[in-house]
Amino acid sequence: MFVRFRQAIAAAAIIFGAAVTPHLAHAAEVVLTAVSGFPKGAADSLRFEAWIKTLNERGKGIVQIDYRGGAPAIGSPFQLTGRVASGVFDMVSITGAYYTNLLPEADALKLAERSALELRENGGYDYIAGLHAEKGLHYLGRHTEGIPFHLYLREGRKIDQADLSGVKIRVTPMYRNFFTALGATGQNASVTEIYTLMERGVVDGYGWPIQGIFDFSWEKVTRYRVEPGFYSADINVLLNKKKWDELPQQVRDFLTGEMIALEKTNGESQKKNEAEKARQEAAGIKAIRFSPAEERKWVETAKNAGWDGVVKASPEHGPILRKLLAK
Repeated sequence: MFVRFRQAIAAAAIIFGAAVTPHLAHAAEVVLTAVSGFPKGAADSLRFEAWIKTLNERGKGIVQIDYRGGAPAIGSPFQLTGRVASGVFDMVSITGAYYTNLLPEADALKLAERSALELRENGGYDYIAGLHAEKGLHYLGRHTEGIPFHLYLREGRKIDQADLSGVKIRVTPMYRNFFTALGATGQNASVTEIYTLMERGVVDGYGWPIQGIFDFSWEKVTRYRVEPGFYSADINVLLNKKKWDELPQQVRDFLTGEMIALEKTNGESQKKNEAEKARQEAAGIKAIRFSPAEERKWVETAKNAGWDGVVKASPEHGPILRKLLAK
């Protein structure tokens, strides 16, 4: 009697398990590790961090993001994308300038004159995603755009034309070609060194987006901001492609939908840009404005030097990217 009871229970367990296991497997929550190419809490990380918070709330039971923090605390920003491609982390929020060593064509992302949503319509997104896929990455989207870069200068280094001869500037691959095309002397240095270099007069200026200089107290060593801005801060979300391909379709669809929803709010940057200009003015940073002719030279040199660098690094893909990204 007892044996038959045990057999019945066992049989029922098998039947019940067969009925619920597929459902449980389908509903298993996925956890992805994520990092940022910028310090945690910095202006360039805030949108990504807010997105993760929203995503985790909306994605309960589907996917959760385990945010591990940002560079340089977790390592060099120039190595993070490679670490994602190799599977150390699953996801990264990063600007294209920080992984041109892995994908030279990423340098074109700063030159986009079409929005992330427009690129999804004209084939630009698919082309960019294809280039990333070849490097073991899935290009999810661009969560920051419409934030121009500017040249900032220290006291005593005011300029009145688009000529940087004799001006020493801390550079990155993002704008090295532009500044050197106008005669500047470029110097490599980490973000954490900029304050000291400016304070001691080792460099006369640096390039940075309109948002974010207060994160590093650079307003204390900065007196001028050159107008107009150039390029557009591109901060993208990338995933390890193998990991992406292994995710359930439900998770991939959810992440894609959440990214597109975020891209639809990219236009909010303009209000923050204006607020940041007012904040800089209050801190004693004065805007330098050129004559119309010098302004055209400034803007055209930035654009042409940027695209010349992309095409030189990638003769095959550079011209195609320009057609897709530029207007």
